[in-house]
Amino acid sequence: MDVGRAVEGWGVLERAVDLARRGEPFVLATVVWREGPSSGQHGSRAIYTADGEMHGWIGGACAEPVFKREAVKTLEAGKPRLLALGASDRFGDLPDGTMAVEMSCQSEGALQIYLEPVMSMPHLVIVGDSPMSQTLAQQAGHLDWNVELVNGSDFSEGVASSNSIVVIATQGHGDEEVLTSALKSAPAYVGVVASVKRGASLREFLAGQSIDSAQLDALHIPAGLDLGSTTHKEMAVAILAELVQRRAAGEFTGVVIDAPQPETAIDPICGMTVDAVPTSNPLEVGDETYYFCCPGCRAAFESQQGA
Repeated sequence: MDVGRAVEGWGVLERAVDLARRGEPFVLATVVWREGPSSGQHGSRAIYTADGEMHGWIGGACAEPVFKREAVKTLEAGKPRLLALGASDRFGDLPDGTMAVEMSCQSEGALQIYLEPVMSMPHLVIVGDSPMSQTLAQQAGHLDWNVELVNGSDFSEGVASSNSIVVIATQGHGDEEVLTSALKSAPAYVGVVASVKRGASLREFLAGQSIDSAQLDALHIPAGLDLGSTTHKEMAVAILAELVQRRAAGEFTGVVIDAPQPETAIDPICGMTVDAVPTSNPLEVGDETYYFCCPGCRAAFESQQGA
């Protein structure tokens, strides 16, 4: 293995640990097989994040755009995949479920890349400083969830995101203001520790603030499973149990893909799918713009047009 590539791979793993700690979903790609000539090496690694950032190296100009497209699909599916790139006669016997993408690059190399989605642990924002809030934070921390415990006066719209779980336990101290701020972020879950009667009052207030009816219907008041009369520790258990139940049902595993996805085109020479972007060797012929995987395919097409 090339030593430089190995060191670079360790750097990618360090970035992966940092992203995981921040709760950002990403795909970790590792080259598990290659046939030269190919710029990708055994053990080469790269990361592709949900917002479209790539770190590391797994292959050259032909492999990279294919990797990015397949990384997005892997994030959306939330399941690992094996990606085979190269001429079809180089693939050999592939394991079941392998995604094979034929490429006709001039290098004539081939790669197999293992794509592993790393989904973030739930981001739980607990608003309030009551004993129940502290107990809930401790319990969720034991599950390795990404927990933030903030006072009501310190909570703002920017604390939560669309992937966050927000539990409001301010217990009458600024509930309305915190709820209004929380809903602006459209979190995956918003629950309030309150009685049914208090919940009705909060819904009435929010309706008067022109809050969308769908958001009102999605509120969980009171938060947690109904265990009857409980202590504050048992209440924390009831809330966490509901959240675990919903996560197991797939409610908190959705990934928002912020990476812009370019239009694609078919290379008329090799048939490869390429991004319809300026770096894909565009060629205008009349009113049509063609895109190519490499300058060689473009030159061959130009030669055909001149024949």
